[in-house]
Amino acid sequence: MKAVFVTGGKQYYVSEGETIYVEKLNVEPGNEITFDEVLFVDGKVGDPVVKGAKVICSVEKQGRKKKVVVFKYHPKKKYRKKQGHRQPYTKLVVKKIVK
Repeated sequence: MKAVFVTGGKQYYVSEGETIYVEKLNVEPGNEITFDEVLFVDGKVGDPVVKGAKVICSVEKQGRKKKVVVFKYHPKKKYRKKQGHRQPYTKLVVKKIVK
């Protein structure tokens, strides 16, 4: 069974048992989280969401991705700016998809 759900302004296409990384959610590791905003379930497309459909996930861990270096400069002007960024994420395991 496959589904498309929305969280953090992004859409995720998942199946049961799959591991995904989403934008950081305020949930402790070991807890479950339910997503009600499901756009697609097994060939059934919502208008805009499928009524009664849910994606149930368990939170495996919270973390931060690898550092991305942002480097800005203006040639011949002695302007240099180096900045780093690490995006926080939540690792989820899809337990169950309910139609």
